[in-house]
Amino acid sequence: MSAYGPWRIAAGLLANLLSSICIVFLNKWIYVHYGFPNMSLTLVHFVVTWLGLYLCQRLGVFCPKSLSASKVVLLALSFCGFVVFTNLSLQNNTIGTYQLAKVMTTPVIILIQTMCYGKTFSLRIKLTLVPITLGVFLNSYYDVKFNVLGILFAALGVLVTSVYQVWVGSKQHELQVNSMQLLYYQAPLSSAMLMCFVPIFEPVIGEGGIFGPWSPSAIEDTYFLRTPFL
Repeated sequence: MSAYGPWRIAAGLLANLLSSICIVFLNKWIYVHYGFPNMSLTLVHFVVTWLGLYLCQRLGVFCPKSLSASKVVLLALSFCGFVVFTNLSLQNNTIGTYQLAKVMTTPVIILIQTMCYGKTFSLRIKLTLVPITLGVFLNSYYDVKFNVLGILFAALGVLVTSVYQVWVGSKQHELQVNSMQLLYYQAPLSSAMLMCFVPIFEPVIGEGGIFGPWSPSAIEDTYFLRTPFL
């Protein structure tokens, strides 16, 4: 059985890569061709994510662990922020700029861990961040569709995503849970939070609302799209 271990890991990584690319292009398609509201789309993602996790736990894929809502509320809030801002970045930038901006998550995570958690990193690791940062800056500056709003959302997305990733690692260690057990509680809590924010920032019914007069193709593309880690 151990001989198949590396192949299973490689297959999982490949499936994750392909699904992530597919999700990005589908999201962009929905924004460009249908103009579906951003936070409403994120809410759909969260609900479908939780339903998928519920199905997984019923099938025995993982065993849920009882967690207090107070222990994951800030994590759930940062989860909302990171998905909403990254989706806004995708909506307002080209796919190339969006993907390159996400690369900046690694340098920002290292910066947060160094400044806030006192962690140290080798000089080699620090030097690898120089070409990454320079490449992202040059691409953003010379992007033919450069716009200030898109770069602002990209920067906010990177910042909130980095904070979220740091907190996820910390919470998994603190609560002794795996990623699926933690997300099982995050997703419904994040959905409830977005339900409060959506009516404030976006229409709910009528033209452009989540319950608006969407075509069958728009509904199919939107409601069958799942993106918990975008």
